[in-house]
Amino acid sequence: MTLQQLEYILALGQQRHFGKAAEQCNVTQPTLSAMIQKLEEELGTKIFERNRQPIGITPIGQQIIEQAREVLNQADRIKSLIEEARQEASQASRYMTRKEGAGHNPSTSEL
Repeated sequence: MTLQQLEYILALGQQRHFGKAAEQCNVTQPTLSAMIQKLEEELGTKIFERNRQPIGITPIGQQIIEQAREVLNQADRIKSLIEEARQEASQASRYMTRKEGAGHNPSTSEL
């Protein structure tokens, strides 16, 4: 199970159409369909009812989609934490560089 597969089932759950979901995910329809089918095989259950238009969601599929949404939100939170840590480290580095530079007395050859 990958985050990408979870993104695909969210898109299909929202769009209820393989072509539109594939477009939303910037992949081809066969790629989206194959990845969702692989996930269903891995889980041993059907998430979507493909025999009707628009695409239906099975009862367990609805629960899986809701959980996938939470997982993807948590993954985004992890990415945000990393970005915040990088920004803090960068700010601390700039502060230390300025502090070190403030105490520097240039020699006459540097003037």
